[in-house]
Amino acid sequence: MMKLHWSPRSPFVRKVMIALHETGLLDEVECTRSVVAVHLPPNEQVMPDNPLGKIPVLVTEDGKSVFDSRVICEYLDMRSGTGLFPADPLARLDQLRWQALADGLTDILLIWRTELSRESGPWQAVTDGWLTKARAAMARLEKEAPLLEAAPFGIGHIALISALGQLDFRWPDCQWRDHFPALSALEARMAKRSSVVATAVVDDQDSGAGDLTRGHLTF
Repeated sequence: MMKLHWSPRSPFVRKVMIALHETGLLDEVECTRSVVAVHLPPNEQVMPDNPLGKIPVLVTEDGKSVFDSRVICEYLDMRSGTGLFPADPLARLDQLRWQALADGLTDILLIWRTELSRESGPWQAVTDGWLTKARAAMARLEKEAPLLEAAPFGIGHIALISALGQLDFRWPDCQWRDHFPALSALEARMAKRSSVVATAVVDDQDSGAGDLTRGHLTF
């Protein structure tokens, strides 16, 4: 049995969970709830498996640690032969491009939220830069939506679902669907997929942190 350091709130853990559903390997993994955060001391249960102290981390049956989400998802795909990472070089490149863009957007959203929680207040020049980048990333994804629509479901779609899910979870007032209609239509269709439904973000911590970023991200 494999072990996954897991959280129902993490967008990068969600990528792995969607991949587990898609590859049919879910029953071969035991999920261990692991709390990590920039402002907290490193989790002593996570550190032996990932010296970076981040989740997700997958520990294989032979004790090998696999991290981060990109590597874990590719490992699961290689193990199952599902095709989330296509064999065709050009198709693979597109999936990797979409994954990089969506993961990069997710990174911005996560670090931005942390910046907003600082007692001294956020660094405006930095958050202004993140706003510009988030808008540009969404505009590029909107432009690429027809290509995503035409491509078989893969790692790029999984990363995109996780990024958009983070927008809905942490930035509920941004109303991104009103500004990116092609992306909204694509997301609505992907949202019906069983792996997506089964991995919806759940806030299992009553910390009030979900309110930190409301009203700060507008498209």
